[in-house]
Amino acid sequence: MTPLDASINKPLDGGPSFSLGNRVQRLVWIAAWLVLARWTPPPFHPWRRLLLRVFGAKLGRGARVHASARIWLPRNLELGRNVLIGPGVHLYNQGRIAIGARSVVSQGAHLCASSHDIGDPDFQLLLKPVALAEYCWVAAEAFVGPGVSMAEGSVLAARGALFENTEPWTVYRGNPASAVKQRVRHPDKQGPD
Repeated sequence: MTPLDASINKPLDGGPSFSLGNRVQRLVWIAAWLVLARWTPPPFHPWRRLLLRVFGAKLGRGARVHASARIWLPRNLELGRNVLIGPGVHLYNQGRIAIGARSVVSQGAHLCASSHDIGDPDFQLLLKPVALAEYCWVAAEAFVGPGVSMAEGSVLAARGALFENTEPWTVYRGNPASAVKQRVRHPDKQGPD
């Protein structure tokens, strides 16, 4: 998926940023999620997984997406096994969002995989993929910005705003987020892989 040329389509003047086909696909997706999934209770994770797969998402075994999550386009989403997308999460995946196994995105968090060229007078849309490695945690109401990669085991604390890549097994907090300490895995609780 490629955004349309802003110098031709003039989105600042009300023109589209994406093709008609893309816009129709998203309209169908939004209607399907609203009618078939948005109202479902938490135990209906398998049903929501099926619906996301029908619309092109790649989901690992045991991935769970809450009904109140907002996903811009499923075909731009990849979730590893046992990933949890909490209530009210916003996955603004105009660009690709990939989340590694056993990672958690908590309630109200926002991952944004696009931006604009601020030097362009037409404000061209830019797709900037977001990637979370395995064992990451994006805590409640935190924001992960365009083009950011979170390394294995890294954590973004509640309401933090992350605009730079992280180091493995490091905890970040604040706006803009900065490293505050190392995350230590308990040797007696490695968990199943």
